[in-house]
Amino acid sequence: MGLFSKDIKTFDDLFVHTLQDIYYAENKIVKSLPKMIEKATSPQLKQGLELHLRETESHVKRLEQVFKMHGAEVKAVTCPAIDGIIKEADELAGDIEDKEVLDAAIAAAAQAVEHYEITRYGTLVAWAKQLGRPDCASVLQQTLDEEHAADQKLTKLAESSLNRKAA
Repeated sequence: MGLFSKDIKTFDDLFVHTLQDIYYAENKIVKSLPKMIEKATSPQLKQGLELHLRETESHVKRLEQVFKMHGAEVKAVTCPAIDGIIKEADELAGDIEDKEVLDAAIAAAAQAVEHYEITRYGTLVAWAKQLGRPDCASVLQQTLDEEHAADQKLTKLAESSLNRKAA
């Protein structure tokens, strides 16, 4: 197997494969966020991560909606990228004893996840439009907007509080 699955023959196949990739990622994030919330000590960070957990659960539902709208089976394919990002976050968080440094690390790890999601959703929106699926693009855009907002909130929290306390 090369860079992509051998089942990808058309642009539509690539679109569906990428939906399956982010579907896996979002489900993995739903399972991982509670661990990050538990480790976080900053009340603002905890609250932000809890809000994003609820948003992520709705992202999963939206993806299921897009699969159905597009006539594709709701299915996940393993996403080594998100597995690696989450594994790195878990390992890093396990090595930090200073709670303020840990909060800064958790925020940074959460942003790494957000940035991955932003790349995937941005691509999917563009591809949905190219495939003549403005309906799918609109649903995916909602999630992309939420991912951007989550990233901006994390940046603001890190710069206004977490990083200063950690330093």
